[in-house]
Amino acid sequence: MLPRAPLSLAALDTLLTDARTRRIEGWRRGALEFLMFGIKEARACLFAGLFFACVLLVPRAGLLGVPRYDLLLVAALAIQAWMLKSGLETRDELKAICLFHALGFALEAFKTSSGIKSWSYPDFAYTKVLGVPLFSGFMYAAVGSYIIQAWRLLDLRVRHHPPYWMAALVALLIYLNFFTHHALGDVRWYLAAVALGLYARTTVSFRPLDRERRMPLLLGFVLTGFFIWLAENLGTFWGVWRYPNQLGAWSAVHVSKWSSWSLLVIMTFTIVANLKHVKARIHVPEQ
Repeated sequence: MLPRAPLSLAALDTLLTDARTRRIEGWRRGALEFLMFGIKEARACLFAGLFFACVLLVPRAGLLGVPRYDLLLVAALAIQAWMLKSGLETRDELKAICLFHALGFALEAFKTSSGIKSWSYPDFAYTKVLGVPLFSGFMYAAVGSYIIQAWRLLDLRVRHHPPYWMAALVALLIYLNFFTHHALGDVRWYLAAVALGLYARTTVSFRPLDRERRMPLLLGFVLTGFFIWLAENLGTFWGVWRYPNQLGAWSAVHVSKWSSWSLLVIMTFTIVANLKHVKARIHVPEQ
């Protein structure tokens, strides 16, 4: 048995996942469902929220002689350990999150290499490997953590999911394109078109309060990508990393990055969809 989460958080989760029927109609129901949806989304972003709070609070110069990037790594590890120990994440979910971390770090190492220089981490750190601070992988892991937490809190169920091998192939091609587009050309829009066809019939049901609501899964990918793009603007504004056009003075991250993040969400979702307890809530039509 995993240890229980702290009482206050456990009580909040019990309240959020209470599916008892409420006798509320009209605008009051709409307002309450909207409020509960927002609270559940915020709760699902627990890891990301705590991590980015550290990004905002840790001074650029570091603390007590410890560089900022090193402090952020310690903070990310502490948050992850607490979530595992408190039962907010299982060991299987942690394995998936570690995979996100590894994939994210490999991408960061390539993108910041001397031959590519898509962006850079300008500050010194003892925990830099290949010029990339080790905390950076947790920014990708935060996306996976969000999807895992949202799945439970919103009681997500997916209908008409494409065959797993097709979804896995598209996810692999999306990831490879982040590397190969520098030499072979960017095919993200072709991959987006393939994903559009693959997930055209796919819907995700979720429960903000006590009734099931539905939306196209593709819309969920795009919306999640948008909020990650907003978080990326926050990260670059705070100088955690910088694109070449932001070295002199900060400017907003180009909106084209929204599409990149949306595709990355598809890849992340595909990995999460292979967790045993998640797979049980996914319907794949028989061929």
